[in-house]
Amino acid sequence: MRRRVAQHLAIGLAACVLAVPAQAQNDRMTPIATPAQPTAIDLGTGPLPGASVAESWHSQYGSVFARNVTIATLTPFLPDPAKATGAAVVVAPGGGFRTLSMQNEGYDVARALAAQGVAAFVLKYRLIQTPKDMPAFERSMSEMFSGVARAPRPKPDEAMAALAPQIADARAAFALVRRRAGEWHVDPNKIGMVGFSAGAMLTMATTLAGQDAKPAFIGNIYGPLSAVTVPAGAPPMFVALAADDPLFGNGGYGLIDSWRAAKRPVEFHLYEQGGHGFGMYPKTTTSTGWFDAFSRWLGMHGMLTYAR
Repeated sequence: MRRRVAQHLAIGLAACVLAVPAQAQNDRMTPIATPAQPTAIDLGTGPLPGASVAESWHSQYGSVFARNVTIATLTPFLPDPAKATGAAVVVAPGGGFRTLSMQNEGYDVARALAAQGVAAFVLKYRLIQTPKDMPAFERSMSEMFSGVARAPRPKPDEAMAALAPQIADARAAFALVRRRAGEWHVDPNKIGMVGFSAGAMLTMATTLAGQDAKPAFIGNIYGPLSAVTVPAGAPPMFVALAADDPLFGNGGYGLIDSWRAAKRPVEFHLYEQGGHGFGMYPKTTTSTGWFDAFSRWLGMHGMLTYAR
């Protein structure tokens, strides 16, 4: 099964580096001061091996992004204890493993979940290193975009190895939430994960090869949908994708077929429009309704029943 998991990762890895929100394509990246993160918890997975560039942040698309993350952290967004359902979600932002959409696919999602009584934890996972100064970073991204079409697809084992630090970060996140479940009013058996684009890839890798993580449910939001070998007892899965997604809209729905063939619960929303990277951005397309659908799905699976 390990090889099939790696093949799934290899198919999506090159595409995910192109992941940018469909709106405001011409917005420039503007460096900002690294914000204070007083509630972020070091996950203890250590510094990124070989890293030499320090973490930095920038704004774009009216949101904020982190890059060159070398130390993984988890930031809790906890509901009022009186309204806590006991459910929890590890939130994995996207950004092609080179940046993290910390606001649109991280903090905003976590706040919305906490408002539903669900404890949410934004995973700031370690990233591929990029140039320190913004002009050099922009040039590197432009060069990568121009060359990705002719770049060879990573071999399965290489794809798996490339995500080893991120999978370790996700496993550590689940371990931390379970360790502090009593303090955070979380049921250890109701901890799930939702990811966006590259974060969706990490969610799938955590589910299929994350060993002890064992998410209770997962959300794959505009990630690649290539077929996989589904493990026994795979968790219920929620999938949202726009048909006009330039990265994954025309790649087939093998992942959905895999889950159905394994007789595991899956809900799939294919929106007519929305592009890639819509997240929590307000848009006129029906893709904006993905969070309401996800919330209803959580409720259907008993995750919004208040713990007593």
